[in-house]
Amino acid sequence: MAARSIASLNLSFGLVNIPVKLYSATESSEQVRFNLLAPDGSRVKQQYVHATTGAVVERGQMVKGYEFEADHFVMFTPEELKALDEAASHVIDIVSFVPEKSVDPIFYDRAYFLAPDKRGGKPYALLMEAMRKSGRCALARWTSKGKQYVVQVRAAEDGLVLQQLLYAQEVRSLKDLDIEPVSVSQAELDLALQLIQQIAQDSYDPDAFKDEEKGRVLAAIDKKIAGKEIVASARADDPAPGAQIIDLAEALRASLGLRAAKAGASKPVAAVDPSALKERKPVRRAAKAAEPVAASAPARARK
Repeated sequence: MAARSIASLNLSFGLVNIPVKLYSATESSEQVRFNLLAPDGSRVKQQYVHATTGAVVERGQMVKGYEFEADHFVMFTPEELKALDEAASHVIDIVSFVPEKSVDPIFYDRAYFLAPDKRGGKPYALLMEAMRKSGRCALARWTSKGKQYVVQVRAAEDGLVLQQLLYAQEVRSLKDLDIEPVSVSQAELDLALQLIQQIAQDSYDPDAFKDEEKGRVLAAIDKKIAGKEIVASARADDPAPGAQIIDLAEALRASLGLRAAKAGASKPVAAVDPSALKERKPVRRAAKAAEPVAASAPARARK
């Protein structure tokens, strides 16, 4: 699937404007999310309540306020907050070029890719090559979604990377920890260097690392699905509240009996266990989840 740009911008320095397109450089790994349920497996609903009266406050009635001292707020209307928002800018305004290594990675925030837009190929390539040759990166200002960012533009192997940077007040200092300096002997240092050399590698391979914890969680989920340990939460239109553990074989037999009754079989409909009727709707979901292992991933996705 082709990458889709999220914005069309201009990378500006001096009298040069480079049309570029902005792309997300990363995507969050899909987390395994668990729902909070009542003890019987039914869904629960979150509400906001008035701290004094205990009355439920609807989201549409809420206003925003800034707490300038304990329990004292100044209130802002949506119009006032909108007026405070920084106007979005389509220009990434380069203000200086600094040695690339001078930006500590601790200041790195979210990363984006920049690609040349129409008529931007030549100046884009020129800026990228110039930064490579000089060993420098660009520092720039950029405003997006009501917030002004300081960003780094650096030359990567295949193009330009725009890196949002944190402001100084957003990064803590190691000096605040008062770490006591301790001297080490030359013999100890030599041993440490020897250990480092034993497991040293020339480059970082991101594919060498996998999210093993997520794999364990998904395996446990698959195991429960395969073992039919499934709770069907009651819906608003269900005839009775609550939820129950589904026995797949019994539910299938009950469904067959119900179908035979509808076809005019001698057994009357009333002879079918009413609890089986309540299970008909979830049964189809449970049956799909109990298919071979290859079907387990989609089963998780439906949860």
